[in-house]
Amino acid sequence: MNQPTLFQRLRPHLIAVLGLLALAFIYLSPVMSGKTLTMTDVQQAVASAREIREIGQQTGEKPLWTDAVFSGMPGYMIDFNYPYIFVYKAVMGVLSLVPNTVAVLFMIMLGAYLLLIVLGCNVWLAALGGVAYGFGTFGMVSLEAGHISKLYAMGFGAGLLAGIVLILRGRYWVGAAVTGLFMCMELGANHIQITYYLFMTIGLYVLIEAISLFRAGKTRQLALGLATLAVVGVLAAGSFGKRLLVLNQYTKETIRGTSELTAKTTNPDGKSAQNESQSGLDKEYAFTYSYSFAEMLTLLVPNIYGGGPGGGLSTDSEFYKALVNRGLEPAQAKQFAELGAPTYWGDLPIVGGPAYAGAALLFLFMLGMFIIQKPIRWWLLSATLLLLVLAMGKYLPAINYFLFDYLPYLNKFRAMTMAVGLAQLFIGVGAALAIQTIVSKKLTFAQLRQPLLISLGLTAGVALILAVLGSTLFSFQSAKDASILSSYFGEAGKEFQPALISDRQSMMRSDAFRSLILILLTAGALWAFITNKIKAAVFYPVLLAIVVFDLFSVDKRFLNNSDFVPKSQIAQVFEPTPADEQILQDKSLGYRVFESVGDFMSSNRTSYFHRSIGGYHAAKLRRYNELVTYAFQPNTFNILNMLNAKYVLQNGQPDPSNPQQLPGLTVVPNPEVLGAAWFVGHVQQVNNADEEIAVMKTLNPRDSVVVDKRFAAQLGNLPATMDHTGSTIQLTSYRPDKLIYNVNAARDGLAVFSEIYYRGNEDWQAFVDDKPAEHLRADYVLRAMRVPAGKHTIEFRFDPPLARLGDTIDLICNVLLIALIGFVIFREGRSRRSEPVPVEPQPVVPTSPDPVKPSPKPTKAKSR
Repeated sequence: MNQPTLFQRLRPHLIAVLGLLALAFIYLSPVMSGKTLTMTDVQQAVASAREIREIGQQTGEKPLWTDAVFSGMPGYMIDFNYPYIFVYKAVMGVLSLVPNTVAVLFMIMLGAYLLLIVLGCNVWLAALGGVAYGFGTFGMVSLEAGHISKLYAMGFGAGLLAGIVLILRGRYWVGAAVTGLFMCMELGANHIQITYYLFMTIGLYVLIEAISLFRAGKTRQLALGLATLAVVGVLAAGSFGKRLLVLNQYTKETIRGTSELTAKTTNPDGKSAQNESQSGLDKEYAFTYSYSFAEMLTLLVPNIYGGGPGGGLSTDSEFYKALVNRGLEPAQAKQFAELGAPTYWGDLPIVGGPAYAGAALLFLFMLGMFIIQKPIRWWLLSATLLLLVLAMGKYLPAINYFLFDYLPYLNKFRAMTMAVGLAQLFIGVGAALAIQTIVSKKLTFAQLRQPLLISLGLTAGVALILAVLGSTLFSFQSAKDASILSSYFGEAGKEFQPALISDRQSMMRSDAFRSLILILLTAGALWAFITNKIKAAVFYPVLLAIVVFDLFSVDKRFLNNSDFVPKSQIAQVFEPTPADEQILQDKSLGYRVFESVGDFMSSNRTSYFHRSIGGYHAAKLRRYNELVTYAFQPNTFNILNMLNAKYVLQNGQPDPSNPQQLPGLTVVPNPEVLGAAWFVGHVQQVNNADEEIAVMKTLNPRDSVVVDKRFAAQLGNLPATMDHTGSTIQLTSYRPDKLIYNVNAARDGLAVFSEIYYRGNEDWQAFVDDKPAEHLRADYVLRAMRVPAGKHTIEFRFDPPLARLGDTIDLICNVLLIALIGFVIFREGRSRRSEPVPVEPQPVVPTSPDPVKPSPKPTKAKSR
């Protein structure tokens, strides 16, 4: 018999992988007609990066700093040039051959598929696990919101786990190549929170596998595996060394770093807030998004808490009937019931949909926890429980607050609910391995009877209880009901709450019965397979069909064809308003724009067209955020003046002739703006950040400046009061990371620049007449410099040394990683070719009488 060719060995996998890709295209079918998702988060990212990308296109080099958001921040946190990340660019180049939404969904499924193949599953079950991970509702809701980096991190993370499993199982070379590739891609996805949670589960696997190998006496395999893992880990981390270096440095300066404020300060809303001068986020902020114990049941019953943010009700709903009975037009009532009814009644501030893992999959996962081999079983169980515990956040304070305080870096993250996304990987893997265990061990129904009954009780039993008794177990009321209903219907809003509660109960009951039926169908198919009523060729497709139907039908509630829009419509989101057009006529340098409509610290719309006072980014500079939080409202105009906010965007007056039309934005010039730089006459030195922020609440920056005493050396012998009459300073050349000013100082003085101070004299460097000069921080966030008398040219350059070092590390490690992957491919290919060809046994044809005497015939034993 001839040895199978490479194509013949890979054909089942190619078919399975193409099948997963086809499923992604089927679900996201509108992309084939040129449509795309709105993806709000992607829009925000595009808006914040526009200045960087336009300058890069014009000059061939992207600036390392941007003024588009928060009056200035490092550009490498938004859109940075990484010239030597060859591995990442190659993989993303391949993925770019299909639409972005399809690519990210396919990558999630492919990562889980690879992990399950490594764990020993057949092609069908690996595909089942891929579908389970890819179509978990949490991920699909994230896709609709545009959380692309998070989803890529989830997909690459599954591939990284596959590589680590290979290494610790003795496949050192192949494991090293897979680990290096996927760890590089994981870091490239740039979602540190998901990567952090992933590494927690990796730590559990390494610990559990190490104990197992040690007990089995395989200490050499363990030592080689850990050594290989350490080496390839360093190599893969180095492949994105530039990003890791600058990210670690930047984080210390953000809201995730340590605040210098120690005293109690007062928020603009009048509430007292404690700044504890500790590293990391505030607990209340970090745990805002947490699943309650009951809401975790959405893993089993999707609509137990009302599903998504609103809508989902039909004309048969009590809420619709109540609206019509109150006189609302049926068409309007129908639209509001389907799209706007506040059905969600949980505690999350914002929700896109439930974290539904699939009823059939949960049943199989529970079964797997009784029958899967122990080392892997304990890993899947512990990893799943850890992630679910993290997702419950503030509802498990004894555990999560302890971890938050003492586990390194955990206090840098918020929205702990994100951990559920990774939990769905382990649920899918556990479900697939449960079936694989039954197949490989040829377990009988008698052996599975007890585990099956327990698993049915934990899933179908819970679903049945919720279906029958659920209306008596929960209130189905939200603290936000009154405000939401009154905002729509005024005082009459409270009359609609009973109808809303009734519909919420019906939604839970319907989905609980649905989950019950799907679990019973899965259990029935499994029973038929175990008892040889159906063959594997029937069982696998039936099981896959149940899972696909289960997840597709729930996912479509929250991400369906109606969410896709033409690409031209996406572009219209960023079309300038007449107010924007008016501002853009001003070609002067360095000015900024403040949009007073809505929360200016949570939107990048203005950043798309202008250098903005506000913006949106997950890691704002800490001091800038503190200035806005504690000093902006009591001293708004003075702070806008010092930040060079030349124009203010605000809502215009409504048109009396058309009161139904919402007023657009209008431009209000700011005549008091201080410009790009100015000289001050009074210097007030303070002892610490608490005193500095207190002064900022009333400071008039036109003539006065507040400086922390730690910068006294840079002030030198300048007096507290100076005469700056006749001194001028003007910005003559603007690029975000390179600013040039012409100065004519009548005498020695202190110039203040409307630019954010960041790592002064290290990353940001100043030069007077091309000679290095020190600058200092003033007015809590700005730059200032002592300027000698006379005419001078002052230049600020942003040139972080770590970025240059990072480029060198990226280049070296990417070349080494490519060499490793290439060597492993060559080595595996050669070893495959050198394998002996199996020879089919041939019948023996005797050429001479058999010399061996025949055995005597057996005789029957005599009965006694």
